[in-house]
Amino acid sequence: MPFTKNATLADILADPDATRVLEKHLPGFQSWNDWSLSPLAKLDEVAHWARGVGEQTPDLAALRADMAALSSSPNVMPAAVEPLAPRADADSTRQPTAPIFPAIAQRWDAAEVVLNGPTSGNPFTDVELSATFTSGDASVQVGGFYDGGGVYRIRFMPPFTGTWMFETISNTKSLDGASGSIEITRSGAGNHGKVRVEDTYHFAYEDGTPFLPVGTTAYAWTNQTRELQEQTLRTLAESPFTKIRMCVFPKSYSYNSNEPDSYAYEKHADGTWDFARFNPVFFRNLEQRILALQDLGIEADVILFHPYDRWGFSDMPSWADDLYLSYVVRRLGAYRNVWWSLANEYDFMITKVEVDWERFAAVVKREDHAGHLISIHNGATFYDYTRPWITHCSIQRTDNYLSTENTDTWREKWGKPVVVDEVGYEGDVAEGWGNISAQELVRRCWEGAIRGGYVSHGETYLDANDIIWWAKGGVLKGESPARIGFLRQLISEAPSGHWDPLPSDWDSRTGGDNDHRIIYLGIGRPRLRSVLVPNGSTWYVDVIDTWNMSIYTLPEPVQGRVVVDLPGREYMALRIRRA
Repeated sequence: MPFTKNATLADILADPDATRVLEKHLPGFQSWNDWSLSPLAKLDEVAHWARGVGEQTPDLAALRADMAALSSSPNVMPAAVEPLAPRADADSTRQPTAPIFPAIAQRWDAAEVVLNGPTSGNPFTDVELSATFTSGDASVQVGGFYDGGGVYRIRFMPPFTGTWMFETISNTKSLDGASGSIEITRSGAGNHGKVRVEDTYHFAYEDGTPFLPVGTTAYAWTNQTRELQEQTLRTLAESPFTKIRMCVFPKSYSYNSNEPDSYAYEKHADGTWDFARFNPVFFRNLEQRILALQDLGIEADVILFHPYDRWGFSDMPSWADDLYLSYVVRRLGAYRNVWWSLANEYDFMITKVEVDWERFAAVVKREDHAGHLISIHNGATFYDYTRPWITHCSIQRTDNYLSTENTDTWREKWGKPVVVDEVGYEGDVAEGWGNISAQELVRRCWEGAIRGGYVSHGETYLDANDIIWWAKGGVLKGESPARIGFLRQLISEAPSGHWDPLPSDWDSRTGGDNDHRIIYLGIGRPRLRSVLVPNGSTWYVDVIDTWNMSIYTLPEPVQGRVVVDLPGREYMALRIRRA
């Protein structure tokens, strides 16, 4: 792509050849200013900056001409790639390769078509591959990807049973026109399909089974050693969690100083990243871990970008961002347990602006043939969650004290499910986001649940080796997971499978549904409580100790008003169940 006058400094500095051209015409420009504060400055703006720097009088016409001549630079590609022309290499004389694919696959499983193709040039960018899957009147277009070693893959999540025919489309002769059929059977045990929004504010699997997103966070767990990754999976298998937030790229932040074993990209000879060549080994590990989570019944909330980066992955040129998104979604989009999060703390990524996030969403939606859940996570500023591409709200509290007390307000404001993915972490690190008590985290989870939302766990206990769950996974040390599991059990016992906010007293909150009401007393410590139950029915009354995880049921069902004795402890709740 020629660098025009509207090229940003971020894109220019990401390309060594463009940087050298700018240095040629504007000697010493990198020392004029802290350019990290102006990543979106345009080429013309940088050039005009020269007026205030000594005797700089650049020939702007010559500068633009030299920039425009960089179309063959290895790190410069079009932001919007046009359909590729047929390849004119030796491969163009070959007949379509015989595809490898399963004769039978389950509904909502990943049915994979494998082909052998060219290795010359750059298969990640020179070859375009897709397939059209048809069954009756239904037709689904699915993009393929290069997996290294001459292997190309197309992964399809069949939405219903029956015979699905496919035919490939490619600009490369050996990959074009391959065809076959796959018989899709009913899903097996544990396969409920992907998760979708249900009843406006909640979630269910495709087969209608309610889904409770009881989440946790381990941002960089797939970027750790194989042994630590395996330990994380063992811990999750014994945990109550049904969703985990996890980054694709490694993270550079407090307690995150180690280098991963592999990276998403290959490198140029000079050691810089080649954003046009992916490292299949890295992505194979990522997808293997996502499939392991699927076996555990855990959703992978995949964070596509984040600002905590020392490698340059948060500041790639726009064409590289789009190429990366297309590649990731094509690789992972047939796995039913995937959610997309465009970013963690999107507003802290200073090289991206709203138009970028909207473009990223369009790329993901275009490439995701299965239509997974998608959101974007805030730092200090909420995104506009009314945008039609956003399926649910992924929220970080914006006040140090008020957190999930706002859940019902957010539901009303945005009209979508509210998942408070970052509410503060149980732990003892120095930073305020990571040193609340287990009792306070559990209280926040209850506050969010009783108001009709879903609150995620996190743990940040100091460790001599910096193996902290929130960063790297490993083992859990805190007291909150068991109590969060107890909360999960109680929600699942509601006839509707979820809680909604209900009219409440001034000093407590009530949620649930008309036949199953929960009164949460929070930090109150009453010795008794007067409860008025609706007339016309009898009701069971349960006294719930949310911290000690106990339930005491009054011996007899009640009608009208009843006075319930309580232990005078915090974190108590009452459950009123229609008999």
